Amino acid sequence: MHLPLRMQTRTPPPERTKRQTLQESSIFTREPILLLGLLLAVFYFARPLLIPLALALTFSFLLAPLVSRLEAIRLRRTVSVLLVIFAATAMVAGIVWLVAGQLLTVVNDLPSHAPNIRAKLDKTHVPAQSALGQALVSMEGLSHEFSSNPEQQDAQQRSLTNTATARARSAAGREAARKAASTGHAADPPVPVVIVQTPASESAYLGQVLRPVAGPLGTAGMVLIFTIYMLIKREDLRNRLLLLAGMGRLNLVSHALDDAAARISRYLIANVAVNTGFGIVFAGGLYAIGVPYAFLWGALLALLRTVPYIGPLVGGSLPAIFALIYFPTWWQSLCTIALIGLLEILVSNFLEPWLYGAHTGISELALVAMAIVWTLLWGWPGLALSTPLTVCLIVIGRTMPQMSFLHILLGDDAELAPEARFYERMLAFDNVEAHNVAERFLAQRNPGRGAGSNGAEQRTPLELYDTVLLPAIALAENDRHKGVLREDRASFFMQSVAELVSELTTYSIKTPGAAASALPLSGAADASLAQALREQSCCPVVCIPASDQADEIAATMLAQILEAAGHKTLLLPSSALTPELLARFASEPQTSLFISALPPFAFADAQALYQRLRAALPKNPILVGMWCSQGEADLLRSRFGMIRERDTVATTLDAALHVLHGQEGKNRRLEDIYARSPTQTRPASRERVAQRTPRGE
Repeated sequence: MHLPLRMQTRTPPPERTKRQTLQESSIFTREPILLLGLLLAVFYFARPLLIPLALALTFSFLLAPLVSRLEAIRLRRTVSVLLVIFAATAMVAGIVWLVAGQLLTVVNDLPSHAPNIRAKLDKTHVPAQSALGQALVSMEGLSHEFSSNPEQQDAQQRSLTNTATARARSAAGREAARKAASTGHAADPPVPVVIVQTPASESAYLGQVLRPVAGPLGTAGMVLIFTIYMLIKREDLRNRLLLLAGMGRLNLVSHALDDAAARISRYLIANVAVNTGFGIVFAGGLYAIGVPYAFLWGALLALLRTVPYIGPLVGGSLPAIFALIYFPTWWQSLCTIALIGLLEILVSNFLEPWLYGAHTGISELALVAMAIVWTLLWGWPGLALSTPLTVCLIVIGRTMPQMSFLHILLGDDAELAPEARFYERMLAFDNVEAHNVAERFLAQRNPGRGAGSNGAEQRTPLELYDTVLLPAIALAENDRHKGVLREDRASFFMQSVAELVSELTTYSIKTPGAAASALPLSGAADASLAQALREQSCCPVVCIPASDQADEIAATMLAQILEAAGHKTLLLPSSALTPELLARFASEPQTSLFISALPPFAFADAQALYQRLRAALPKNPILVGMWCSQGEADLLRSRFGMIRERDTVATTLDAALHVLHGQEGKNRRLEDIYARSPTQTRPASRERVAQRTPRGE
């Protein structure tokens, strides 16, 4: 995290356009939850139009690669689209025809095996009142329903109607006799009522037949038309979306559209391949078990698995129920259940995460939650389309700033930065987990650097300091100076970070060099200072914190990095810079002095210390580390009033190492400086620190 300097001069902001002003003043920009509510309302009330559009968009993503392949062999766009649509429609129609034919055969064949259920009840002595017994009796009743032909069902219906009519007449006669006895007058004879059904006309009969299928046929026609148009005019649709986003965001939106199209296409193709393979393997397993109509059950399972969560359950239950009714023994149905369970475990836990994990970009919890949301909004089509629709929402969250919360809530790459996680755990007094954050960062590998055993090498303490610890200290300093960080939290944070830095000395130093001398930063006695100077006759680099404890910890990090690089280093508090010591440094012009400061609040102290040292040491190089600073090095040099080329400002420890190390340091690999000690894989004082840690919040 970069924090602005307190006294930094700012360039005037660019003049805003009228469109930017309107966007910033929009109520949806200020209240994104209103925009989310409006989108949910539109999704719900406009679902008769949006569902066909979403289905067509999904099919266009699935079929677009095939159209591109045909265009690559110099077929026209329209011809390619029509060929792909015709082939896909013919394939779907053929599968539906085969499945429907076998399904009718199953329905006709099922009643002849109904006695198997009663035989299983008798053999296993299952009570009829138990859950299993009631389920088997229900299956038996279902088989009897299938076994009755239409003439028998009509005769049974007429018999029930005549019986009900006779009972009604008898009850009416008894009621009339009761009234006559009570009044002494004969009751009027009941008027017979005859219900005559008027024969329906041909148009009415046709309407009754077509009404149930009119809705699905209309939706299918809309989906077909939209799919053809989207495949033919996909560049036109893309250009309209880019124009809607604005020329200023052309690059961002173009990249987002490419990313969404690639993710959805790969997901759909992988989904079709997985479901098809699943159905083939399942059908083969059923054939080996001996379950009839294996092709039917495999095709049904492959089709139903396109519906998340519910589809695999229904598709696996149907063949198990059929085997339970069809066979007189139990083992075929048990083998069917075991087969579907084994395949689901392997595919759901190993194959699908490997194929889908990098393709969708959706977190696991968001995938389940959005499946429920889309089901509530659109029903079964929403459940089937939940993954592609959620991918589109993530892309919207990436491209629209006012909808960025969608990417944060749904994306799998939206997480706290390492420095934020480290700082948050320290705020909760959980230094064990904070140390784990640092350890995981060090254990990660840099694929672009080095040539280790895996083509990548582990990160170094220098990267940990620059990327995690220094930004976390900057966050703490910012909160402390704003008055939002309690004193106990601040003390715990600084002490824990200081101990973590000292624990990182367990990394062995490859580069030979003199050990560094460090004086207690809380104040050093004159005797300790004299002894340190005597032990180190030449001190090329002196690290000096500018002000408070945060600057002291940063100076300790700098000294540790320079020691690892082979520099002789002395760590001094600013209070130890007596005139005698400055005179000694002045007599050694090769000695460099490095001021460590953490902006924005240490800038004034660092500037004052630099001016003091420059006046006392006109020949020594004086460097300033403004860690995590946002400003450029040249701008910071001008603010410090640096004139000599040897004086410079570094904003990272890596830059400081390069400045002091020269060209050799720039070309030197950091892994040649640090190597993890084989005898120390965990910070040594972890248990000791954890024992005195206050209770986490």
